[in-house]
Amino acid sequence: MPGPTGDVLLAGDLRALRKARRMTLADLGARLDRSVGWLSQVERGLSDPSVEDLKRLAQAFGVPLGLFFRHEAPHEREMGVVVRAGRRRSLGSSESGLTEELLSPDLGGSFELVRSEFAPGARLSEPALRQTEEAGYVASGRFDVEIDGTWHELGPGDSFRFRQKPFRWRNPGLEPAVVIWAISPPVY
Repeated sequence: MPGPTGDVLLAGDLRALRKARRMTLADLGARLDRSVGWLSQVERGLSDPSVEDLKRLAQAFGVPLGLFFRHEAPHEREMGVVVRAGRRRSLGSSESGLTEELLSPDLGGSFELVRSEFAPGARLSEPALRQTEEAGYVASGRFDVEIDGTWHELGPGDSFRFRQKPFRWRNPGLEPAVVIWAISPPVY
């Protein structure tokens, strides 16, 4: 049997993002100046959004546009279960010194798993605050995280967790830092 199409996978991701943000089709339609009917068709894989539509959806959800573009669809038996290394979705660009890959098979679960690679000297200048619980495991490199005003210096094998607190990060080292990050509910 053939695997799922990219349209079906995109439709599921769009529905999951909308629900994670507690938006109705009418809420999203008003933001995009699109009809509820059209959005419903897109979420069911019956209509294809244009690249301009995808840009507007990414902006409405606060996610990078690249999230909507995938590599080859997984085999049906692996869909929703396995993500092959060569099929991970990139999240954003490396311009900020941070590159990320979605390790979770899709956005429909109660959490997402992300591989984050921080370039030497990269930093998040202003604290971020998300309505999430987050945890991370430093796989390699040096990684500092400030949680609720307190900096923590971490190295390989160290981990952290916080819930709905302001945070920012930096890589003070001379090599990339790799952190495996779990976020609930999903934000991408």
